[in-house]
Amino acid sequence: MKIIRYRDSQNTIQYGCHQDDGSVFRAEGDPYTGITVTTETADIAKLLAPIEPTQILCIGLNYKHHAAESGMAAPERPVLFVKGINTLQHPGDPIEIPTHLASHEVDYECELAVVIGKPCKNVSREEALSYVAGYTCANDVSARDHQIKLGGGQWCRGKFFDTFAPLGPWLVTTDEITNPNNLKIATILNGERVQDWNTNDMIFDVATIISYLSGSTTLVPGTVIMTGTPHGVGMAAKPSPRWLRPGDKVAIEIEGIGTLHNPVAYESVKA
Repeated sequence: MKIIRYRDSQNTIQYGCHQDDGSVFRAEGDPYTGITVTTETADIAKLLAPIEPTQILCIGLNYKHHAAESGMAAPERPVLFVKGINTLQHPGDPIEIPTHLASHEVDYECELAVVIGKPCKNVSREEALSYVAGYTCANDVSARDHQIKLGGGQWCRGKFFDTFAPLGPWLVTTDEITNPNNLKIATILNGERVQDWNTNDMIFDVATIISYLSGSTTLVPGTVIMTGTPHGVGMAAKPSPRWLRPGDKVAIEIEGIGTLHNPVAYESVKA
């Protein structure tokens, strides 16, 4: 099932079920307690990110080839950093390049996002996938200047700007994706495929990540886990880095899920 979240013409947030023919039916319930699909055509005024995250946990350096292009050794344990829920962005809405606390090195990162569907603590690797509500496309947008040079030695400042976590276009339930570690994953920037690999290159697979993060820690429903990016990021482009610019169009494509589209613009600074 492909679950979408949308705002209708009455400004009410609803869930729907996307059909293979492109039609969408309104749904009742939610991805955590259960979805019931109605026969009513969805009244979609605005497509939203498929869930509103309760927290966003991210795994760094989790693809073998990306660790190599970054000039770093493969980690012995999953590398955790976080994004605030303020970073969420909807499909079709712009990734905003920071201008108030300016960044000149904003990068794209296609990622498989895992959404936890029920409270999850101290789970084994064997049980881990049973706690997943579904999967969606994510872009771990990163201001590399703030991540590497201006962030005081930690990554979060460069990952924490508004709009830096686009999610969508929908949440695909686990019955449609039985093996999250065998999916083609790509970034298409202005029509050019700049990342193009497979989730089987992860150093720590999805089940291992969930088990590790749940150790002595409750992952509440709505927790989004971004599982890392493959090689081909803009920072590592040759002969010179490829940073996002206003007017760019970024698409994140994952096999079995779909494509998440976002344009790029400057931050709309408000007083």
